[in-house]
Amino acid sequence: MLLRWLVTHVVRPAAEQKLRETVADMIRPRRPPESAAEDPHSGPALELPPCQLAFVFGSSVESEALVGQLKRCVTTRCASYVEHAGQLASKHVVVAESGVGRAAAAKATEDLIAVSHPAWVVAAGFAAAIQPQLRRGQIVMADHVLDVHGRQLSMGLKVDPAAAMQGCHVGGLLTIDRLVRTPQEKQELGASYHALACDMETMAVAEACRQAKVRFMAVRVISDALDDRMPPEVEGFFGQKTVAGKLGAATGALFQRPSVVKDLWHLRDEAAKAAERLAKFLLGVAAQLPT
Repeated sequence: MLLRWLVTHVVRPAAEQKLRETVADMIRPRRPPESAAEDPHSGPALELPPCQLAFVFGSSVESEALVGQLKRCVTTRCASYVEHAGQLASKHVVVAESGVGRAAAAKATEDLIAVSHPAWVVAAGFAAAIQPQLRRGQIVMADHVLDVHGRQLSMGLKVDPAAAMQGCHVGGLLTIDRLVRTPQEKQELGASYHALACDMETMAVAEACRQAKVRFMAVRVISDALDDRMPPEVEGFFGQKTVAGKLGAATGALFQRPSVVKDLWHLRDEAAKAAERLAKFLLGVAAQLPT
């Protein structure tokens, strides 16, 4: 979750406007095209079959590896989300990027269900571990979701924890309304709510599915382990609301320690690895889900 924020709000803007002057190979953000005709990976315009499975991600940082697996992908910028429709594991699927946070995820999921009528919706993306046994890159499958306001929903699909594959944990997934920045905050959340990990969208997606009577799952990859800490210079990025402020903080960090560029590149690399790990797991989910 922290990794997603850093890559989306720090690494990418800095790479575009400032850090690319220092690191020429910094990866640029993937910007969804306005229409399928602008997407070099899209196939010809097709009358698409009914949606069997939809994935809801908060950002393109999290979804990009799965989108890369879609066949005959058609990308559309909708009113409340960016949609990538195509074939995955012989199913017609939609990958939706809602934007970060509860409100954005709720609106996107409601609109997605109304338009595409998926048989299943999977809330997917990055999560922060709030228990010590979870490591970066491991998968969390929720058997229930909860939030800090006392709401809790159980999953319709049950997974036996004893049968879970190595590196996959089954348990509670907590939705919170803020970014968790320190190991102490994560430890406190774990102790208070007894969940495995936390994110900022899952409960909103689950509520929308419950109201629409659509089958739901939640699958997350751990992007931040319990004890993970950010580079100290990165603290200056928090609280910056504008691109100019973020660039100013980036410039200050570079003056303090030029090697911070390497740290930012490492963060982007870690995000890409997490997204790839999640995409591989979701491919298996897509193949096994009954529709």
